[in-house]
Amino acid sequence: MTAYAELRAQLETLTTEAFRPELAEIDRLSTLEIARLMNAEDATVPAAVAGELPRIAAAVDAIAARMARGGRLVYAGAGTAGRMGVLDASECPPTFNTDPAEVVGLIAGGPSAMVKAVEGAEDSRELAAEDLTALRLTAEDTVIGISASGRTPYAIGAVEFARTRGALTVGLSCNAGSALAAAAEHGIEVVVGPELLTGSTRLKAGTAQKLVLNLISTVTMIRLGKTYGNLMVDMRSSNEKLRARARRIVALATGAPDTEIEAALTATGGEVKDAILVVLGGVDGPKAAELLAASSGHLRAALAETRAQTQTQTPQPQTQPQTQPQPQTQTQTR
Repeated sequence: MTAYAELRAQLETLTTEAFRPELAEIDRLSTLEIARLMNAEDATVPAAVAGELPRIAAAVDAIAARMARGGRLVYAGAGTAGRMGVLDASECPPTFNTDPAEVVGLIAGGPSAMVKAVEGAEDSRELAAEDLTALRLTAEDTVIGISASGRTPYAIGAVEFARTRGALTVGLSCNAGSALAAAAEHGIEVVVGPELLTGSTRLKAGTAQKLVLNLISTVTMIRLGKTYGNLMVDMRSSNEKLRARARRIVALATGAPDTEIEAALTATGGEVKDAILVVLGGVDGPKAAELLAASSGHLRAALAETRAQTQTQTPQPQTQPQTQPQPQTQTQTR
């Protein structure tokens, strides 16, 4: 059996590669009919993700615990899967004010593979090990290997190398019983079924990966205190739209008038979370920064501390000791 015949046999066992004879004449349908078919296919993806929520939640708790200790989150994949990881990583700094080095996306073949396929890169376990070595991976980090098939050597190699460094590992695939899930501590397998176009895993599989990575990064950041309720209080105000959004978030969190909001943002150098603490906690900018640092960035905990300090400093009314009535003596008349 040739190498290609062996690989072909492997692909034929994968759900994501299955041929759908009922769609063999899809090109004869009208544009609207094709669009309806594709939309109906896409609608099945959230249910497939829902089935993996317990495993996703377990992975998030483990990731958040490590990131709270200074660990990094690293995505590793090839092709569409790699691009999904890079996309999610690149959106964390503006959304959650993370350092670009905190959430990292690795794609087989390097940055140029984002826009142009790098032939053969996905087939190399060694390339994944080199990319992670360059990051100086530690035991506090997390590596998520992403692969629709669950057999991509680059993704599996990333997970295997990460385990030798003691890092937490997650394997995200779209086939049951995948080698990637088996190689990782946390296996997440979102089985979306055969694609509309045979083997085009940029479709349902890509959508599933996007949804799962949204869940992982967003819920992890919530656990790390990057939000206040459902408000993005750690967002980075890097343009006019985001500066306007920052003011709206402070207003939603505090109900304060515009003048007070502007004063709070000025006092905190434009930091949304700090400004909310200035308004709600009645502290100045430096004190807000100090309280947030002490609470590891959790705004609710910092607010609770301001209230506790206020109660401690407020003089308590003193109760007057009650005077005991003196017994009266009666004078006897003689």
